[in-house]
Amino acid sequence: MASDPILPAMVPPVAPSPPPRSLGKPWALPPSGLAVFYGRPETPRLFHYFLPRLLGEGKQVLCLDGANRFDPLLLARLARQRGIEAAEFNRRIRVARAFTCFQLTELLVRVPRLLETFAADVLIVTALPDLYFDQDVRDREAGVAFGHALDALRELRRLPLGIAVFSDATSFETSRRAMFTRLTAQASELWRFALDPEGGKLRLIRENKESRFANA
Repeated sequence: MASDPILPAMVPPVAPSPPPRSLGKPWALPPSGLAVFYGRPETPRLFHYFLPRLLGEGKQVLCLDGANRFDPLLLARLARQRGIEAAEFNRRIRVARAFTCFQLTELLVRVPRLLETFAADVLIVTALPDLYFDQDVRDREAGVAFGHALDALRELRRLPLGIAVFSDATSFETSRRAMFTRLTAQASELWRFALDPEGGKLRLIRENKESRFANA
């Protein structure tokens, strides 16, 4: 099934919303390996707050947006906060959207070819494996597509490329949530967003290998 072509950052925006209070300073993504971020329903949107540091350092970012969360207005606001022209950020990020699990798998498989025309330093993926939970897709078909997606990720880890997946998988009640466990088994780092019980602020917790499945 054909997927959206790779696009520059200035794509039709979704409605902006204010950032979480604790995200005034963006976090840094690992320079290599596969990092998985999860824990909150808004997780697929939170990748935006990692972008200013990356783009400000001159890194190039390829985003495969399965959650339809990329917001160029928010990115422009983050650029202004750093005193950088939004156009400068736009030159360093490319976005491809996937609306089905099959499209997301196809995009992951195509990443090496996309890198030939856009030399990204970082790959960001949203809604993996969330898109594969679609009940309109049969279990077997979703499982096969997800298996191919994992194979593609495994091959991408051989490249000099930092990979970050932002997932809302643990918010779903479905037997397919075991896909998330398979994804985290490949991860070199696992990070969980959580609300501070005292102040209600969003924080980011790195989980070790022993606890990585405790919240899945």
